[in-house]
Amino acid sequence: MNKVDKKAITEKIILGLDPGTNVMGYGVILIRTGSVTVLQFGVIQMGKTGAHAMKLKKIFDRVLALVDEFKPDEVALEAPFFGKNVQSMLKLGRAQGVAMSAALYREIPITEYAPKKVKQSVTGNGNASKEQVAKMLMQIFSIKEIPKLF
Repeated sequence: MNKVDKKAITEKIILGLDPGTNVMGYGVILIRTGSVTVLQFGVIQMGKTGAHAMKLKKIFDRVLALVDEFKPDEVALEAPFFGKNVQSMLKLGRAQGVAMSAALYREIPITEYAPKKVKQSVTGNGNASKEQVAKMLMQIFSIKEIPKLF
């Protein structure tokens, strides 16, 4: 077995995305023989002003840059949820679609995860708040300071 085949079996890099129209969260993890290491995480601010199309371009450009930098084996993306505000749902769907397009542009496979499933697997509570999820992830990955803009 050559080195590339061995790496594929023992290592995997996953880019996780939580798309939004004002703030997009992301995290890059390395899974190596049963251990998980955070390579990078953060938020991308689109700002409260500006045309929606320009925010979508920023999402595309930044996701593409993350893919090019970390060369993930797959992308984990928060699946759409159903809310009461149709305009918000439409904008969020566009942000998710643009994030997917950036990954697919580099032929990175995408898996979508329901928000409740993610919260359940991280905190044990499918209705956990973003703050609860952040605190649990800080514990799991020994992160000292909570990222801004939660």
